[in-house]
Amino acid sequence: MGKTLSEIAQQLKDTSKKVQLIYAFNGTGKTRLSRAFKQLIAPKADGSEGAEDATQLGLSRNKILYYNALTEDLFYWDNDLADDVEHKLRIQPNTFTDWVLKDQGQDQNIITTFQRYTNDKLTPRFNVERVEKDKDGKDVIIKAFSEVTFSMERGDATHSGNLKISKGEESNFIWSIFFSLLEQVIGILNVPDPSDRESNEFDQLEYVFIDDPVSSLDENHLIQLAVDLAQLIKSNESDVKLILTTHNPLFYNVLYNEFNSDDGVYKKKGFEKYRMTKFDDGNYELIQQPNDSPFSYHLYLKSELEKAIASGQISKYHFNFLRNILEKTSTFLGYKKWGDLLPKADNGKTNPYETRIINFSSHSKHAGEEVVDLTEDDKRVLAFLVRQVNEMYRFGPGAG
Repeated sequence: MGKTLSEIAQQLKDTSKKVQLIYAFNGTGKTRLSRAFKQLIAPKADGSEGAEDATQLGLSRNKILYYNALTEDLFYWDNDLADDVEHKLRIQPNTFTDWVLKDQGQDQNIITTFQRYTNDKLTPRFNVERVEKDKDGKDVIIKAFSEVTFSMERGDATHSGNLKISKGEESNFIWSIFFSLLEQVIGILNVPDPSDRESNEFDQLEYVFIDDPVSSLDENHLIQLAVDLAQLIKSNESDVKLILTTHNPLFYNVLYNEFNSDDGVYKKKGFEKYRMTKFDDGNYELIQQPNDSPFSYHLYLKSELEKAIASGQISKYHFNFLRNILEKTSTFLGYKKWGDLLPKADNGKTNPYETRIINFSSHSKHAGEEVVDLTEDDKRVLAFLVRQVNEMYRFGPGAG
C-alpha cells in the first residue's frame, strides 16, 4: 500500500542512516518531498505548508538546511530592458545568502567553484553597497551582495561587459553558493567541542536535504560535481544526516559508487538508497535498492544510447552511458574489469583504441579534457560497441 509524502518523509526521518540517496523520475514529487520533510523537521508556527518566507528559505530554524527548486527563486534577472547592457542577477534578501556571503565572506570560494564547473574565464562579481536614484529622484541604498554581474575575461585586464548567462550556468552559480555554504557548515561542525567552533550558528543542525542540483547542469561536468559532493559528504564527522534526491541516472550512479565503495561508515551501515515511485492514486513508495546494483536503469541507458545513435545526436556523455552499462554487466557476469566485456581481436585481446576512447570520453574529473564535439570515427566506434554488446550479451534491441 502506498504512502503520502508526509509518511515518506517520516520514513526518511526514522532511519538511522547518515546518507539516504533517492532516485525518482521528474514530476514524481521530489521537491514536494523536500518541503514535506522540512515541515516535519522544522514546522511553521501555524502548521501551514504554504509559501516560504523568503528571509528563511534555505535555513529553517537552524535544524535543516535544504536546496531545491525554490532555492533558485531567490535569484531573478534585471535585464535592463531600456539599454540592454546592464544585465544583473538580483538576490532577494534571505538568511541563506546573507550568512554565506556577508557573514562568512565566501564570495571568492563561490567564484572558484562556479568556474570549475563552467569556464574559468566566466567571472561573477558581487556588488558593493551604493546609492542610486529611484524613479522619483530619491536616494535608495543598494546593499552589498544583493546583485551579481557576469563577464567573460579576455586575459588582458579587459572583459566582455555584463552578460546574461544561460539557465544552466545560472543554476550552477546558485548551486555553487549552496555548496560553499555546505563546505563551511561541515567544516565548522567537524570541530567536536561547540565552544571551540568559529560559529555556533549551526549547532542545532540535524539534516541537509539536497533535491536535484543537476536539473539544468551541463552533463559534461555532472560527474565532477557528484564526486565533489560525495567527497564533501564523506568528510562530515558530525551527527548531521543528509538526504539526496535526483532524477538523473548518471548522477545517481556516481553517488552510489562513491558511497558504496567507501570502506568506512557509509558502505557498512551509514548509506541507504531508494527508488521513489508514484502510484495512480497519488500515493508513493520508497523501494530499497540492493547492494550489488542500484537498479536496472542500465537498460534505460542502453535505450537512450540506441536513440542517440539512430538520430545521430551523439554527445560525449553517451560514452558515460556505455561505460556504466559495461560496469554493471561485468559485475553481474563476474568479470573483474569492464574492459573484459569489449569485443576481442583475432589475437584474443581487446582493441586498445576502443578501451582508450571509452576511458577518455567518459572521464570528467578534469575540466580541461572536456570536449563537446566528437569525430565521426568516435561516433562510429560507439555505435559499433553498442551493437557488439547487444549481440554478445543478448540484450534485446530497445530493451528498457
